Amino acid sequence: MIHLRAIAKKQLAKKIDSFPFNLPIIKAFKEINFHSPVTFFVGENGSGKSTFLEAIAAGVGSITVGGEDIQRDKTLNSARELSTQLKFVWQKKTRRGFFLRAEDFFNFVRRMKTLSQELDEQALEYEQKFTGFGLELAKRSALAQKGALTQKYGEEPDAYSHGETFFKLFQSRFVPGGLYLLDEPEAALSPLRQLALLSMLKEMINQDSQFIIATHSPILMAFPDATILSFDVCPPKEVNYEELEQVSLTKAFLNNPQSFLRHL
Repeated sequence: MIHLRAIAKKQLAKKIDSFPFNLPIIKAFKEINFHSPVTFFVGENGSGKSTFLEAIAAGVGSITVGGEDIQRDKTLNSARELSTQLKFVWQKKTRRGFFLRAEDFFNFVRRMKTLSQELDEQALEYEQKFTGFGLELAKRSALAQKGALTQKYGEEPDAYSHGETFFKLFQSRFVPGGLYLLDEPEAALSPLRQLALLSMLKEMINQDSQFIIATHSPILMAFPDATILSFDVCPPKEVNYEELEQVSLTKAFLNNPQSFLRHL
């Protein structure tokens, strides 16, 4: 399912030379069309792929995972400004899904741990304030909330590896019919976990979901029938998997690592 069909740049009332409007990729593009359920944004650091993904998230009002609300997050000020100059064309609008940046994942883990501790403290506090049936009801409420967290994310989220916690997050938050915007999800995932994520993407696509993913991972980029947009050219251009420098460089390194390492 394709929910978001296209993004077009509005006609700017005046020339804007400040970030992010001064990025070559932003100046050059006029319209991006989405014609497959999975689209990858690829390119070198600084190419603008993450900034553009953030602007999409701000423009569609995506729910954030781990970070602040998208309308209050100061790190997204530029993305929000850019989003006002974009026109979003929907095939089937959805409010489901979320936006996740790799760096926000760690905020998510800390938030879950803090909330779990607060609920434990709340239950102890109730024992000092209430007795009898009132105590039972108050404690039951606090412990039920902790139980819901435990069921979704495990007893101690930060006791798991980053990859395991990432997967618990995805498994609990992926729902059918969603638009998912992921910025470098491979950051906490081993190669094996990245393959497992591809399997999860396929399952969610079969449930009418759409994914737009900024990545450096040749493993993720290999998803069958995905659209790959290179942000290393202006405007962004659709490319084949085998054309990607990330793919050819990784292959060359794995075939003969010593040819690279002897120059260190």
